[in-house]
Amino acid sequence: MPMPSTSESKAGVVLLDARDHTPEHEHAVHLKLADGLAELLGCARATPDLPPKAADHYYYLPTETLIDPQRYAHLGIRTEHDLFGGLVSHPYMATKAISHPLPANATFPPGWTDDFARQASDALLCGYTVFSKADARRAAQLLLRDGAVRLKPVLACAGRGQQVIVQLDELEPLLANIDDQGLALWGLVLEEDLSEVETFSVGQVRVAGLTCSYLGTQQLTQDHQGTEVYGGSDLLVVRGDYQALLQLPLEDHLRLAINQALTYEHAAEQHFPGFIASRRNYDIARGKNPEGHLRSGVLEQSWRLGGASSAELLALQAFADDPALQRVRASTHEIFGTPNLPTDATLFYQGNDSELGQFCKYARIREYGHSE
Repeated sequence: MPMPSTSESKAGVVLLDARDHTPEHEHAVHLKLADGLAELLGCARATPDLPPKAADHYYYLPTETLIDPQRYAHLGIRTEHDLFGGLVSHPYMATKAISHPLPANATFPPGWTDDFARQASDALLCGYTVFSKADARRAAQLLLRDGAVRLKPVLACAGRGQQVIVQLDELEPLLANIDDQGLALWGLVLEEDLSEVETFSVGQVRVAGLTCSYLGTQQLTQDHQGTEVYGGSDLLVVRGDYQALLQLPLEDHLRLAINQALTYEHAAEQHFPGFIASRRNYDIARGKNPEGHLRSGVLEQSWRLGGASSAELLALQAFADDPALQRVRASTHEIFGTPNLPTDATLFYQGNDSELGQFCKYARIREYGHSE
């Protein structure tokens, strides 16, 4: 595998776990991702005995979007070349709270700007972000005029904790369960509820002088209780930036999804001081509103490692190994039970997880196209 340029040389890759609790299967995947990133960067995974410092020249794999550039400068995290993930200035910037404007005269946290939602408006669904229960009531009242409203906790993943209301009196029991202090810091999203929804992922990763961009879809699977949960992602990955992705023959709604992700990202780069990210992922929903009209908009961003990152890593490795390779198909798979693995599977976790039971995560890659 080619060595990275000298300007990006790192002494090692350090897993930076910013969570209070990380399930064992996720920790195992994070370690394997760190090993793969280290191989790309021409170094090894590091487990420092002492707290890391900038002079150590480490590359970091954080488990969450990092908040507050000053807090992480002493580790040497200053540019996108120092981490796989992202760094923002204020807590709300790390969540789906940025995906909507405030209702008029609403309260807001330090660092809030209406300019992001104003610039990104063509890429957003109808909705509001609120930081108080009084503003939540006003936002719900406004949105319910046009149909059902979806309440979305901003710290939840994979649609967990979301509720749909069709009349205002359904809101109060839901607000009663929300902590005022947490709401004031992180926010809550109220959004138009769509039917017949398809969700697409648009993303980009930049590591070791390589850039690749992708368009993806997500699959569902059943856990041991029979509940439908995230089951993996299927990505079409190209060498290069989003413009290389737009050069492909795509259906109009897929081209729209990519352009909406671009609009969203450009607004973030312009209006969020201190924002950096080497891993960027955007979920775009396409569905019907109550009038039956098709709507498309960015639901949220992920400026951290995610469910698709094992496929992203395999794509980066394939592009590093073969300079002529321009496109690959990469996929991740999360399976409950003990499956027979395909011969081309790269295993990221297989075992009896204490929370999930018997569980398996793997990724696959197959070549898609070379340059002429």
